[in-house]
Formats: sequence, C-alpha cells, structure tokens
Amino acid sequence: MTTATGVLRDEHRVILRALLSLEIAAGRLEAGDALPAQLWAAIVDWLRVFADRNHHGKEEDALFPAMIRSGLPMRGSPVDVMLEEHAQGRALLRSMETGADAERAAAARRYVGLLRDHIEKENGYLFPLADAVLDEPAQARLLREFARAEAETGIDGARAEAAAMGFAAALQG
Repeated sequence: MTTATGVLRDEHRVILRALLSLEIAAGRLEAGDALPAQLWAAIVDWLRVFADRNHHGKEEDALFPAMIRSGLPMRGSPVDVMLEEHAQGRALLRSMETGADAERAAAARRYVGLLRDHIEKENGYLFPLADAVLDEPAQARLLREFARAEAETGIDGARAEAAAMGFAAALQG
C-alpha cells in the first residue's frame, strides 16, 4: 500500500532535483553570468507552488494534524520544528524575488541548505514517526486529502518532476 509518507518522500526527490538547479542558478548569479530568460522566476515560482503550497501544505493541513490527533504534542515536538522551518523557507523565497543578484543568490543558498536539512529530518525521523503512529485508515484518509490538495494546486508529482527536469535542461542549454 502506498503511504502518505511515501508520497511525501517521492516529492522530496523532486524538490531536491529542483534545489540542485537553484544552486547552479545562484552560482551563475554570483559569478555575474546571465541566466536563460525568466528561469530564476520560474524556479522560485515552482518552489512556491510545488514545494511550499502543495508539499508543505499537505504536511501542514493533513499530516501534522493527523499526527497530533494520534497523540503527538504540538508544542516542543518535531511538528513544531518543521512548521518553523516552513516559515523560514517562505521568508527566503520572498527574499529571492527582489534585490541585487548577489542578495538573491545568498538567499537561495540559505534556502537550499535549509530545505536539504529539513528533508533529511523528515525522511529520517518525522516520517518514520508518522508511520508508527498512523494506522491504515489514517494513511488512507491522508492519501485522499493529498489528492484534493493536488487538484487544488493543479500540480502532481509527475508534472512537478517534468518541470524540475526542465530547469536542469535550461541551465545546461
């Protein structure tokens, strides 16, 4: 059976691919090199829609509440830490939208580091904890909620992966 955390882990792989493209793009900005037209804005927008609104939205609106209902405390728990990191990521995304190239690149590098660490914490600790506390009916409910979230954003894992691969191709071309 596909689990909610399995879906989120698959999305992490796609996000990590996009983060690599962001890191390369940031390096080019730092070096004063031109990026393909609109690529920076496209990557930042993708991160806002897929990584934050879709992926983090699934966690915040579905997974975390389910874990809390299963007995995990809200305050002082791993959920509390993840929520704080989501907020930090949103602030860095805003910082990547405006300003000088060097400032946007620096924000991007902080964002990449934050999300890589965040993903490692979720994959290594939070998701195994979720799998331990959520029974099969709870997992099935989460999968239905995830499908609704994808319908609302209009982006699913396959479409997101195609976009992430497109960023890498644009940086090579």
